[in-house]
Amino acid sequence: MSDSPLFTPIQWAGFTLTNRMALAPLTRGRAGADRIPNKIMGDYYVKRATAGLIISEATSISEEGLGWVDSPGIYTDAMVAGWRSVTSRVHEANGRMVLQLWHCGRASHSDFHEGELPLSASAVKLEGDEIHTPEGKKAYEVPEPMTHDDIRRTVADFRQAAINAKAAGFDGIEVHAANGYLINQFLDGRSNQREDEYGGSIENRYRFLGEVMDAVLEVWPASQVGVRLSPNGVFNDMGCDDFRELYRYVAQQLNQLQVGYLHVMDGLGFGFHERGEPMTLAEFRSFYDGMLMGNCGYDKAQAETRIAEGDGDMIAFGRPWITNPDLPYRYQHNVPLTDFDDPSQWYGGGAEGYSDYDMYREESGKQELEKIS
Repeated sequence: MSDSPLFTPIQWAGFTLTNRMALAPLTRGRAGADRIPNKIMGDYYVKRATAGLIISEATSISEEGLGWVDSPGIYTDAMVAGWRSVTSRVHEANGRMVLQLWHCGRASHSDFHEGELPLSASAVKLEGDEIHTPEGKKAYEVPEPMTHDDIRRTVADFRQAAINAKAAGFDGIEVHAANGYLINQFLDGRSNQREDEYGGSIENRYRFLGEVMDAVLEVWPASQVGVRLSPNGVFNDMGCDDFRELYRYVAQQLNQLQVGYLHVMDGLGFGFHERGEPMTLAEFRSFYDGMLMGNCGYDKAQAETRIAEGDGDMIAFGRPWITNPDLPYRYQHNVPLTDFDDPSQWYGGGAEGYSDYDMYREESGKQELEKIS
């Protein structure tokens, strides 16, 4: 058995997490057209309940926030009930789970919005590959700049989503401010070209995230709220010249709020904007005091090093968990991992390639795979 620092328990929000491994939020598109969490989603998450902390897939706070085919939502009673069926099963398996709150902003298309353009900080088109819409692949569009009324309504949507997450039985929430989605579009000077109090200076570009945080902290204690940032990422056409100053400021503001954790995409697996040296967990540790979580491309050895050296408190793993639902057991017992057999099944579909992967167990010295239904 491994004596890895990944398996040292840690306290979070009054809970004892049994290991330092978080299940990263993985958008898998299994909720169907009604966007209501369902049984196979419950099967998927309960198999991964041995994570120290499960972070749900990105979940839309409103219809305006949609931008991914068959992703789940948290803005109707049926969605709340669907998520409750998932969290109850995770808790029965002694797992802990937070809901990631998501608004796609310009990383969307009018096909998701009955012909209305998606919203963003400014009328700046996402330059990138085509987007998958309900009507097929299409080019990104120039988004509609958000008015002050739009901003107030969206902040209220985040607050209601936080209320709904509590009603659905989650142990906390994560505010998605990364990967080129709406909040990130306000933070980044490439996508935010506003000339009002939400644009220009770093302090102004932070304002929208600050208002979202104020709203969700009316619902949840700060200790049960995490925030995800991607300082190095180019995904969804991100990356500004003052990124280092920007994310230092953002982290310092969140530090003052004493949020439950800061989830930093410090790895370069999603691409790097190359506007300076990449920001590291160690750098964030120098100006952020709370629980710090790294992510993006980590393997076991890299994760152990970051924790052993004190740079991070937890590490989130994504792709290895797709085909290895009992990843903590495999890492702890040095069991070989199952490779991806069909990445075409990552997004959309049913149980196949999603909730049907085998668990590993050891009995009387004999190793075998076990199908868990």
